[in-house]
Amino acid sequence: MKYYTKKMGWMGLLGLLALSATAQDTPPQPDMQAAAELYFSYEPQKALAAYIQLAEQTQQREAFLNAIFIAQEQNERTQATRLAAEAIRLFPQDNEVVETAAEVYLADGQYKRAEQLLSQLPEEPGRQELLYINLARAQLGLHEKELAKSNLKRAAGGKVHTPLSNYLLGLLYEEEKDYAAAVKHLKVAVDYDQQFIEARKHYAYVLEKAGDVNEAYRQYKMVYSSDKTNPAVKEAIARLKPKQKPEPPKPTPAQTPVRYLHTLVKPVISLDDKPFPQIKVGLGMRQNGKPPYRTKVRFIPSHPFTATDEKGKVLVRAEAPSTWTAVLEKSGPYLLAPNGKKYPFKKSVLITPQSPSNEEGHTIIVKQLMSGAGMTWASVDDKEFRGQLQIIYHAPLGTLIPVNVLNLEEYLRGVMASEMPPKFPIDALRAQAILARTYALKHRGQFKTYGYDICDNQHCQVYHGVTNESERGNAAVESTAGQTLTYRGRLIESVFSANCGGMTQSAKDAGWYDTPYLHTVSDYKDFSLENLQPYHFRSLLQYYHDAYSRYNKKVSMAAFRWARVVEEKELRNIIKRQKKDIGEIKALIPMRRSRSGYVSQLLVKGTTGTVTLNKENVIRNNLSLGLLRSSYFIVQPNYENGKPKYFVFYGGGWGHGVGFDQTGAAGRAEAGQDYKTILQHYFPKAEVTEDNK
Repeated sequence: MKYYTKKMGWMGLLGLLALSATAQDTPPQPDMQAAAELYFSYEPQKALAAYIQLAEQTQQREAFLNAIFIAQEQNERTQATRLAAEAIRLFPQDNEVVETAAEVYLADGQYKRAEQLLSQLPEEPGRQELLYINLARAQLGLHEKELAKSNLKRAAGGKVHTPLSNYLLGLLYEEEKDYAAAVKHLKVAVDYDQQFIEARKHYAYVLEKAGDVNEAYRQYKMVYSSDKTNPAVKEAIARLKPKQKPEPPKPTPAQTPVRYLHTLVKPVISLDDKPFPQIKVGLGMRQNGKPPYRTKVRFIPSHPFTATDEKGKVLVRAEAPSTWTAVLEKSGPYLLAPNGKKYPFKKSVLITPQSPSNEEGHTIIVKQLMSGAGMTWASVDDKEFRGQLQIIYHAPLGTLIPVNVLNLEEYLRGVMASEMPPKFPIDALRAQAILARTYALKHRGQFKTYGYDICDNQHCQVYHGVTNESERGNAAVESTAGQTLTYRGRLIESVFSANCGGMTQSAKDAGWYDTPYLHTVSDYKDFSLENLQPYHFRSLLQYYHDAYSRYNKKVSMAAFRWARVVEEKELRNIIKRQKKDIGEIKALIPMRRSRSGYVSQLLVKGTTGTVTLNKENVIRNNLSLGLLRSSYFIVQPNYENGKPKYFVFYGGGWGHGVGFDQTGAAGRAEAGQDYKTILQHYFPKAEVTEDNK
């Protein structure tokens, strides 16, 4: 035995020696399928009653496993432990039954019994990490910290539950005030899964305690970008904010080096007599796609340009490269030349660079644009764009709005690398290009009240212009030029997410709308939806399964499988801030889980009230610091002295899980599927339409 427990008695040893491999699931009987239908029809209590009746009448292991899973999920703790005890009596050598029962006792705070059962389980490749973690959790409950530490160290070196094991080990070292060791393990957790905000918060704390104040401040800022309402994080940022250093003397103009770094690009021109559609992209937009407050827009054209107003009147013709600025003052907007001369305009100004030939493209650098507003990776950078730059004065909002005006195929080149890694297989990139084109045409005009069609962030599609173009991404766009995805002759809603975690969910289950081409499809290679039972989600989410979406080249495995630990106190404060005060959190109860495994309704039960979270985005936004990666999860409470101490989420996927799975597409392309086959899998009733210009 490589994990650490107290010395086992003869009965435990004999039980261990007698263990055999987990029994293979048999195809579900008709009554079992009927019970499953109740569960997937959002009748969990009726499903639980049906499975309990089946278990009592037939003594089928699957009936017990389903009943235990649902009882635990529904916070029927007494029922869950009763069923677990009976299942152990009937199937003492069944590893899956033993492990399931152990987790029931662990969640219920019966740590001794949990440790006894876990100690019977053999170490199996791919499964031993969770065994070490669960043993450690039980031992921490029994105040056997050294045993727990030994097991967590073994788990921390694995590849399946890396963030969870290192997080728990980091907390143990933090409690012992061994801050250097805590820093080491918490860093592993956040490096592996950058969305594990709870781990990042503890990481910031131990960094400060270890004396690395600057890095602690940086980490707290990243936590703040995901959760701006947390008072403890705000206080830490204020406490650690670096003192302002005296500014060095500014160099004189003669000393200031001026560099204009434009990219040499080729113009994208239609080869037939049908020009590509034009699109207007709002730049530096807020998280909801709307414009922020802005009084200056600085830009640098690569070639001589003409500036015209909203009526087409020429305001100025100028040489390039040189830095110009659109300025908004009380007197109104104007264009400011490098020599200080002002060119007033009323509603907008359009900057049109002119290349000397059709073989040479032009670009415009826009200075200091925000990207990823509200995300941990938010930044302010200079970005470069093809086409024209229109700067709109929006009088009702009192702001300037920079808009990139260009043809659709040029726009798509700036989308590709922002939405999918350029080194993904080429047919995955082609599929993404078609979806991006479909999305842009479908949603063109979405923000016309502000003067642009679509925004440049995740609310629409992430667009970074020439800055993020790649040779492979451009090739994918060019090789699919004009192709879109349609259903009955109309452009589809070409929604996609980073990773479905093994199964996509339907648009209806996500709380959107019912549509024929957005239904649940599986990406698993080793699991069939036909025999799906509720208890399967435990294995599917706690262990890696072979799936196209498990593709791990150039992407983090945290997108496929992830875990979060949310302390009850933290969750209580989140619900209080974002919903209402319901006292101490007693349970998180999924009320609606579809066949995809995604939860679309969850009841948060407190000591003084309840909160019901509807729709996947609401669930993801209200159960943790920042955002859960998806609503495809199971959650287990960890009780101490009869009260939940923390909740452990085992989840899969990144995003809403509806429609196209980008990582799954890469896995399918690598397996030899072409882009049309890939699109047909994720949108089974849609078709690729040619030359949709």
